[in-house]
Amino acid sequence: MTDLTRYAREQLKAIEAWKKEEPGVISKAFGLVVEPLAWLVRKVVPEVAIRGALDFSNAMAEWLTDTADICRDGQIERIEQLRGKDLVLSDKLANEVHNWAIGIAIAEGGGTGVFGILGAPVDVPAIITLALRTIHKIGICYGYECTTRLDKQFVLGVLAASGSNSVEEKVAALAALRVIEVQLANVTWKKMTEKAAEAAAAKQLSKEGAIIGVRNLAKQLGINITKRRALAAIPVIGAAVGGSVNGWYVKEVGWAARHLFQERWLIEKGTFSDAEPATPRVRASVPR
Repeated sequence: MTDLTRYAREQLKAIEAWKKEEPGVISKAFGLVVEPLAWLVRKVVPEVAIRGALDFSNAMAEWLTDTADICRDGQIERIEQLRGKDLVLSDKLANEVHNWAIGIAIAEGGGTGVFGILGAPVDVPAIITLALRTIHKIGICYGYECTTRLDKQFVLGVLAASGSNSVEEKVAALAALRVIEVQLANVTWKKMTEKAAEAAAAKQLSKEGAIIGVRNLAKQLGINITKRRALAAIPVIGAAVGGSVNGWYVKEVGWAARHLFQERWLIEKGTFSDAEPATPRVRASVPR
């Protein structure tokens, strides 16, 4: 490992702390109150629809991820130049993207929340697209345009880690992501061909349980998002709750993306140990 700046060491601590957090699922706070509503949402938006939305949303998110503003604010000509810049700069760019996405999520959730349960078919694919676009855009802030098959697996892995419904899901997602991170770093370190790197990663991912498969991810999102969306089905307060819940969801997705792209950035520079993914612990009571 190379020498780290004080700021980079602080970020490493933040990354490890995030990895140890237990996934925070809305239903833990509201218990059985939301379950009947969640069941109703799943009937309106079944898992197969979420799977289709996931495929479509990932393509849309990539298409909607522009780079002009990041090049302008980062004072660069090409996105990959940010890999050679300062981590502080990338974090600043990512923070602006993150805050913007939270604002859009609140507005979108509030708008569809007005219609209660009837707004779910519109809200679910919209929030999935926004979440994936947020991951892609934050990746841009660290110099990574996620356009290859391996990169796209990384994006889905970030979504899986951010939306985990249990400790087991989060640990599996982080383990799979570590494999992808190492393979992506090898492309830079060893100048491996992309095809060889992706083949090696695919083989290792199968050993890790293929947690980032679209089918598994759709099932996970079906549980997580529908429970959150169920709160917006409550009469009268649907708009306010819908905005708050969507904003909180994108906040979690954004933090996952920021930490995991930071980790990837540091791995590429040889400044991150190849330790096993940490086991999540109970989430702190004070949110970030």
